[in-house]
Amino acid sequence: MALTFTVWASLSPLANHFETLYGLSATQTSVLVAIPVLLGSIMRVPVGILTDRHGGRKVFTILLLLIVIPLIGVGFANTYTSLLFWAFFLGIAGSSFAASITFVSKWTPKEKQGTALGLNGMGNIGTALAGFLLPTIAIYFGLQWAFWSLVIPVIAMAAMVWFWTPETPKPDEKKTMLGALSVLRFKDSWTLSLFYFVTFGAFVAFSIYLPILLVDLYNLSSVDAGMRAAGFVVIATLIRPLGGYLGDKVGAEKVLTFVFTGIVIGSLAISFGMESLIVMTFACLFIAAVCGIGNGAVFKLVPQLFPKATGTVTGIVGAAGGLGGFFPPIFLGSIKDMTGDYVLGFLALAFLSLVCLFINKKQFDQSKVSSFETVKS
Repeated sequence: MALTFTVWASLSPLANHFETLYGLSATQTSVLVAIPVLLGSIMRVPVGILTDRHGGRKVFTILLLLIVIPLIGVGFANTYTSLLFWAFFLGIAGSSFAASITFVSKWTPKEKQGTALGLNGMGNIGTALAGFLLPTIAIYFGLQWAFWSLVIPVIAMAAMVWFWTPETPKPDEKKTMLGALSVLRFKDSWTLSLFYFVTFGAFVAFSIYLPILLVDLYNLSSVDAGMRAAGFVVIATLIRPLGGYLGDKVGAEKVLTFVFTGIVIGSLAISFGMESLIVMTFACLFIAAVCGIGNGAVFKLVPQLFPKATGTVTGIVGAAGGLGGFFPPIFLGSIKDMTGDYVLGFLALAFLSLVCLFINKKQFDQSKVSSFETVKS
């Protein structure tokens, strides 16, 4: 997953190069970095269902081979329109999350799933690898090779997954696509989706838009901005297992109360202290930590509440999280073009986190057996 996330985030640290090359506005640049998130989010639902049905080994191998095509295509793109076309299909890489989480959960005892899935979620580190490596490759070898250099590792990983990973157990019953989506009838599916829309959405939005933000606000170089954004990703990724572990030990509801409170505080700090790079740095790193914990806590609940539909719910919740990362960059770019700053964007994040905090307190009762399992029994 770390490798596929490197592919998924490959445009973000290079966005300023494309902005200069094609004379893009803030909105156009934000659309470019956000467009892979769209397909990566939407595809998580069918990929999760297919992984439940056919197993992670087959699905993950095919997915890796498919992303070779847009990687080659982006390198040959010579207009903004063609770049957007291939950027959209780079999004296939983001759907790996649904296959990976489902694959791991099938082999993990229930009492350890939070920790195991938190460790698996560290594949998000690929977003940081993109920030660390690709700007330097682009400077020394050209923009095309920032993408082409990923082709051989992707093919090699496809071979490793196919030959050296076990297959997941076959399900007792094979549901139709419509039957699998019946989990949307239950409140838990929507609640988890909203929570992940905020926690993972904030992670994705910061990781892909922070390089642009830092260059625009503080005139940093693309390499410097990419390194700083990679630091955000590293913290959010490395701390993710803690969210799953705490979910195992004290309950995800308590963890999420802390998480949403933290996002509110961090968002307000950025909104009113954005002129200071120091304030921005500490607030972003704090949000990275709480979002990472939140991501682990949310996915502690997915196999716990939906053990017989883990792939489907993983796809749905993962799609919501991906969409949570798609809209903010475009929103921030549009806000910047209209108002000249980014304040309203971060105030919106604070408000949405407050809504989640309220729902977590009032509506989500972790002690109850999920409605899905009740119906199944």
